[in-house]
Amino acid sequence: MSRRLYNPHPLVGTRAERTLEAFLVSTGIIVLAEIGDKTQLLALVLAARYRRPVPVILGILVATLANHALAAWLGAGVAEVLGRDALRWILGLSFLAMAAWTLVPDKLEKEKPRSARLGAFAATLIAFFLVEMGDKTQIATVALAARYASIAAVVAGTTLGMMLADVPAVYFGERILRRVPAKMLHRVAAAGFALLGALALFNPD
Repeated sequence: MSRRLYNPHPLVGTRAERTLEAFLVSTGIIVLAEIGDKTQLLALVLAARYRRPVPVILGILVATLANHALAAWLGAGVAEVLGRDALRWILGLSFLAMAAWTLVPDKLEKEKPRSARLGAFAATLIAFFLVEMGDKTQIATVALAARYASIAAVVAGTTLGMMLADVPAVYFGERILRRVPAKMLHRVAAAGFALLGALALFNPD
């Protein structure tokens, strides 16, 4: 069954509006979920290690685009294979699980990046791509791509969300993170995931 038969939000009628919704929801959810996430902690480590913010930021950007494009492709494939009812339940429960997971703080393993011979860009690209595998933001991208028809909007939104959270960490380090109420932002992100889960479960149209 085509994933286009699953309309996640019947109040939004036009394709342009659905695309904009996918972009804005993806951006907002990811920027909140990324605060205090292990990939943001990795951005801090890499910024302190290399002290070259531009290559580190470019590495994060390319790694995120590649990782989230792969995740979105997987999510779209899942949506194509599953029937509408199965997809609705899987998405609803997945978003509720993401809501609970978002409340759990991440810790970056105390392991130096194995990239002594690599430059800042290559080291960041490899490390960020690998650490993002299986992370909550990647799994959220899978679910968002399964929910919304526009893969490009989801990838653009989740990537922008990652950059909005990680670029300040690269430039300002722990100083800015100390001023950000991470627990409150995690709760807001969890509420967002819970809302998406409820909409998927109780909005069958």
